[in-house]
Amino acid sequence: MTITAALVLYVVIWFVTMFVVLPIRLRTQGDEGAVLRGTHAGAPANFRLGRTMIIVTIWASLAWAVVAGIIVSGWITVEDIDWFNRMGSEG
Repeated sequence: MTITAALVLYVVIWFVTMFVVLPIRLRTQGDEGAVLRGTHAGAPANFRLGRTMIIVTIWASLAWAVVAGIIVSGWITVEDIDWFNRMGSEG
């Protein structure tokens, strides 16, 4: 795996993890009972972006280490998921 491929893989995993983590333990302004004028009741009441990004970075790093380890070790290759035999491998 090249450095560029590793970075792209990490960024993709990071953003997927971010979208998974965002709604976890979300308290909306409607839940708090204090909806600010001009905002939607579903808007976050106390959103802490820094804390969320730290949590996402930790989880994404762990997931990236597992996925990168699988790719580098060759445990699962592209030929393993070539169900329609487009790569010409016999198997």
